[in-house]
Amino acid sequence: MSYQVLASSRTQRTLTGTARLLFALHLDGPLFVGLCLIGAVGSIVIFSASGQSFSYLEAQLIRFGLGMVAMVALAQVPPRVIRTATPWVYLTGLALLVLVMVSGDIAMGAQRWLDLGLVRFQPSEIMKLAVPLACAWYLHERPLPPNSITVLLLLLAIGIPTLLIAEQPDLGTALLVACSGAMVLLLAGLQLRYIGAMIALLVPTAFVAWQFFLHDYQKQRVLTFLDPQSDPLGAGYHIIQSQIAIGSGGVFGKGYLNGSQAQLEFLPERSTDFVFAVIGEEWGLIGLLTVIALYLFVIGRALYLSTTAQDTFARLSAGALSLTFCVYVFVNTGMVTGLLPVVGVPLPFISYGGTAMVTLMAGFGILMSLCAKRRLVGR
Repeated sequence: MSYQVLASSRTQRTLTGTARLLFALHLDGPLFVGLCLIGAVGSIVIFSASGQSFSYLEAQLIRFGLGMVAMVALAQVPPRVIRTATPWVYLTGLALLVLVMVSGDIAMGAQRWLDLGLVRFQPSEIMKLAVPLACAWYLHERPLPPNSITVLLLLLAIGIPTLLIAEQPDLGTALLVACSGAMVLLLAGLQLRYIGAMIALLVPTAFVAWQFFLHDYQKQRVLTFLDPQSDPLGAGYHIIQSQIAIGSGGVFGKGYLNGSQAQLEFLPERSTDFVFAVIGEEWGLIGLLTVIALYLFVIGRALYLSTTAQDTFARLSAGALSLTFCVYVFVNTGMVTGLLPVVGVPLPFISYGGTAMVTLMAGFGILMSLCAKRRLVGR
């Protein structure tokens, strides 16, 4: 009995010390644990999806570690510094997008990268954070809900980087950037008449985009979404194989490392955009629901923290970053299951890749920074 009491006392002291460390670093404990759990799941899945490659696993762990470093570092930045730096980050991001259009590296038919020698990166990733922060910065000292002039200016601020990114072409990232800015407008209390007007403009905008702006492969993705069987060995192959993988997993899955679609390489992009199908095949419906539950926990906790922020900039920024993460999850799971067209959006913290992972972790670091003061005072 005395041993159990002693063990309980030691555990309590350990938890207290951990909680103190998290508070000192301005990190939210539940959110931090949720992100770590998703990262752990991602490492396990990547090892299987990559054909049991230790090099892939090592790279995934290193990138997740870099993302953690970025999150912890940004969580230490005072909110006023983030607010002051926001317009400069936005303008720098725009300048880099223009530079990409002029002299960016071309790979796989897209001009999206800047090569600075030691670093090769996509400036469009910066705008996933800069656009919602810039919109929140502009609304910080203005009356809410926004009036028509404010809405037009914000739509312009959202539209310019969105069009520059779509021109690269990178339609998936362009849509995410547009959504991140739109989330700020919605959270700011955008009036129904403006929402109705935007919805009414969707049809003519989609028609113009289809006729004059979308590339042939982008049009083919939409047509394939409507009828994957029209080209089962070509454009529809990804979706068909993904649906076969998820369906064959059943309720409990085929077992870890036992997925035939993934292990025999029938499923394309199985370690990146279509990694959700690997989870469905090997872990079944139970595995998919578990992963979705982890995502919902992280999104719910992030939204809760955004409600505790103390000023308009912090509330709008934190809320928009939380909802943008939700859009990531929704779009990826939707396209893998055939409910949405394929747009090349990774599954957060599980898909293999570094830039998106570090960007998302940086976003959570900003969110924790903006909400840290309220948490420390209120708890």
